[in-house]
Amino acid sequence: MISNQPASRLHSQYDNGDHSLGSKIRGREPVAINPSDAAARGIESGMVVRVHNDRGGCLAGAVLSEDVMQGVVQLSTGAWWDPVRPGVSGTLDRHGNPNVLTADRPCSRLSQGPSALSALVDVEPYDGPLPDVLAFAPPGLAPPG
Repeated sequence: MISNQPASRLHSQYDNGDHSLGSKIRGREPVAINPSDAAARGIESGMVVRVHNDRGGCLAGAVLSEDVMQGVVQLSTGAWWDPVRPGVSGTLDRHGNPNVLTADRPCSRLSQGPSALSALVDVEPYDGPLPDVLAFAPPGLAPPG
């Protein structure tokens, strides 16, 4: 997986804006996959897929594209994190955040920056009940008292 800066927003800013929301597929970040790879996995354009590895997984909307070479998928950064089970390590992100797939370690002791932008992943059709995207919903408030 290669993750890039999104064309529909600035990093994660305005992910809830109309332009960004208009780029989503069934409310999820689009993931580009080569048509040959998609066919081998039974994936069609517009289908919700699970992108996953041993670190975690996320749901994304499949976009078939010859612009992506075989064996690679492209998933932009910046989709707001939306875990199915908050606080549980490795939980599924329902919105398409690639950070759940990349190593959570610094690239050097000097910079302490993240080792992001690429990871080994697998992609498969998602056949479970499709969870609602809740990333933009305000949190519930506890009753006073």
